[in-house]
Amino acid sequence: MKIDGRCHCGAITYEAEIDPAKVLICHCTDCQSLSGSAFRVNVPSEGDSFRFVTGQPKIYVKTAESGNRREQAFCPDCGSAIYASGVGGASPLSIRVGTIRQRDQLIPRKQVWCRSAQPWLPDLDAVARHDRG
Repeated sequence: MKIDGRCHCGAITYEAEIDPAKVLICHCTDCQSLSGSAFRVNVPSEGDSFRFVTGQPKIYVKTAESGNRREQAFCPDCGSAIYASGVGGASPLSIRVGTIRQRDQLIPRKQVWCRSAQPWLPDLDAVARHDRG
């Protein structure tokens, strides 16, 4: 599936090919800290299909619990997370679904690092819902 996306401020735009069946939710503590949320939704790019149309990200390298070093690419202006990859931008890139324009079509099929998942997540149906703030 061909996708396109952008950071919040629009300074960075990109295009890529992805397999929608590979969308996953990551509950690791790094994803929680880096996203400021309870989990992050990612999808790998297919091969070397990812390309920036405009802008270039800032890169932060973190060391995962496994010991692997992972690049975190984000907009230097607004801070939107764009992708993670192996050091040197090794493919596939793990694209942050929240920046993809077609995100409403990307249904997660797998959850990983569930041992770190917040215990209240299964009970979200019990939390009051409002269409607007």
